[in-house]
Amino acid sequence: MDHLSVLFERYPALSAVEKPLRSACDMLEECFRQGGKLLLCGNGGSACDCEHIAGELMKSFVLPRPLSQENAQALALCGDDGALASGLHNGLPCMVLSGLTGLSTAFANDADPALAFAQQAWVYACPGDVLMGITTSGSSRNVVLAAQAAKARGAKVIGLTGEKLGRLAPLCDALINVPDTETYRVQELHLPVYHAICLELEERFFGKEQNA
Repeated sequence: MDHLSVLFERYPALSAVEKPLRSACDMLEECFRQGGKLLLCGNGGSACDCEHIAGELMKSFVLPRPLSQENAQALALCGDDGALASGLHNGLPCMVLSGLTGLSTAFANDADPALAFAQQAWVYACPGDVLMGITTSGSSRNVVLAAQAAKARGAKVIGLTGEKLGRLAPLCDALINVPDTETYRVQELHLPVYHAICLELEERFFGKEQNA
């Protein structure tokens, strides 16, 4: 199933971002197939969206993601009686940069609070990784700084923003700037966009043709 086409049928206004959205899906597929990871950052509601995306990618979303027989055998060698092999899901690796409260608050206290995401991006990001920065304004300083740090480390950047081009735009390899400017409306459009991304990636990695 082409989940992106379904998205555009349900939300015709999002056809305006079809090209960067498809590019973002391809970029993430390449990242994960090469053993890379997705770094996510945003503020407020966008921080919650980061958690939401990680939740859909790191476990089963709508498709089953059973472990392979090889995985089960590896777990058995480590003492698993079958509970892990039958209970765990395959997933795609994500790191939410707003998740380490101790590190973030320590860095905010000891240095510049706006650099907390950038500090993590600098440490975590590797060539082939992708950072997704979510900012309704397109200019949240801490997200922009994280994108700069990630790109300096060789990662690519996906921006999920509102219609107005902000300071994040020039750093993006794919900019999904949904067609609205009011913060809550931008956030309302972000959810179906990232759900479609997660559905598309799940199909590509765990769909029936992948398990045939």
